Amino acid sequence: MNFTTPHEEYCFKTATSFSAVRGIARTRVRQDFVTFEEALKYAEQFDDKKTMIYAINVLGNNAHICNS
Repeated sequence: MNFTTPHEEYCFKTATSFSAVRGIARTRVRQDFVTFEEALKYAEQFDDKKTMIYAINVLGNNAHICNS
């Protein structure tokens, strides 16, 4: 995994959940997962690299990790 900031790396390493987010504005859809792998598997069904994956930790810190 290539992180662009220390914050991204911190959120990923301390994550307690991951969110996969698709769409814009009012059409935005969010699915929550326990693991990064589950979020990636969800994104694979769309096969368009437009699913944003976020890491979220117990303190509420979050960071965009990748598009999948």
